[in-house]
Formats: sequence, structure tokens, C-alpha cells
Amino acid sequence: MPTPEHSSKRQLQVGEFILEYELRRSTRRSIGFMIDDDGLRVTAPKRVTITEIDNAIRTKQGWILAKLRERRERRAARLQKPPVEWIDGAQLPYLGADITLRLLVGGRYRSSFDAATRELTMVLLPGATESALKERVKAWYQQEAKQLFVQRLDLYADRLGVHYSSFGLSSAGTRWGSCTADRKIRLNWKLIHFSLPLIDYVVAHELAHTLEMNHSAAFWDTVGLIYPEYDDARNLLRKRAQELPVLFS
Repeated sequence: MPTPEHSSKRQLQVGEFILEYELRRSTRRSIGFMIDDDGLRVTAPKRVTITEIDNAIRTKQGWILAKLRERRERRAARLQKPPVEWIDGAQLPYLGADITLRLLVGGRYRSSFDAATRELTMVLLPGATESALKERVKAWYQQEAKQLFVQRLDLYADRLGVHYSSFGLSSAGTRWGSCTADRKIRLNWKLIHFSLPLIDYVVAHELAHTLEMNHSAAFWDTVGLIYPEYDDARNLLRKRAQELPVLFS
């Protein structure tokens, strides 16, 4: 989405509810709606009045309230899952399947992954805390994510015939990727938990934004040029995200 210039918190009476939302002004041409764990975010051109924005929200209130309820239910279900036990033999999600965590005590921190046995070995300092272990595992995930995502971005950018200006990792709660008007792409490192086709869907999605800064029919046609099965992947990504164990709370 285009880079917003400023934002503000607002409230609106919608039926029997007081709806809180974040309003962002940007260079986009129409009013856009985004719902994540932080609630409703509305992005609108500077020329659009508050009254027009409120009327647009009321027009879509059925969809907005349903999505907010769905988001709350997903979050509640995820929080009910027991967290991973950080012990030798723990099962961790990586590229759509589980890998086994192996813990060793040594003179310095080291990590290695054996693709044949699907074991991630972490060598820790004597007396290392669980918090230190989690940080080491997170760092390994992020390193793997950065290397893989650059490869997939370059592959699909070439197929689409586009260029992105920069790439970085994000740690957003549930947002898997973003692309600014100046073609800066960010991908959530937690995508590394999912299978390669789901990662590729998000990559294709964000690269398509370098040509279409919206979610119009033209945008989805662009995604389909390089990832025809985008609809199945989008639905499966939602499902797999709900099934992830609680790793880093």
C-alpha cells in the first residue's frame, strides 16, 4: 500500500457498537480498509472528508464487523494453544513440516541444520536460559527467511518483469507482507514456518503491488500471471496460520 503521511485514532457509532479505527491519509485514489490484530485501519486520500469516510465505513459495516469478530476468534483460539516446550526433541515448524530441536552445551553459541535428518542443533553456553535459546532459534529462522525470500523475490520479479527497490524482514502480528509506492517490499519472517508454495504466494502478491497499488481485478490478474493458484494459497495460508504452535509470545 502507499506510504501514509499521518494517522489518527477515531471512533464511529455503527449500529449499537462504538467502532474504533485508525485513519491514515495517503496518496491512494480511493478509501481502503485493512483489518489486523490491531483492529480496523482506514487509508484515504487527503481530499476525502471525514463524513465521506464515515459513510464508507457504514456502507461496509457488515463486512467490517464480521471480519473483526473473525479476527478476535482466531486470536483467542491461537492463545488457547499450549506453547512449545523448549527442550531437546521439541518439534518446530519449518517450511511446512516439523523439524527436531537438538540442544547441546558447548563453549560458544553455534547452530546447524541437517536437512537429511531434519534436525536443528543449537549449541548453548552452560546455564543458558530459555529466553536465550528462543532468541537463538528466532535468529536462525530470520537468517533462513532472509536468504530464501531474496531468492524467491528475484525469481518472481524476473518472471513478472518488475524490479523492487529494497527488501527487509518484518515482525508484524498477522500481516504477511507489504509494498510501498516506491517499491520497498517487506516480508514477515514467520512465513518461513509455511511451505514454499505459500511463501511464493505472498512474494507474488507483493511483487504485483509494484504494478497495481490496490486489490482490484487488475491486481489479482497480475498475481495470476506468475501465481495462478493464488486463491487456493490465500485460503490455505489463513488455515495454516491458525494451526501454528505458539513459539514466540
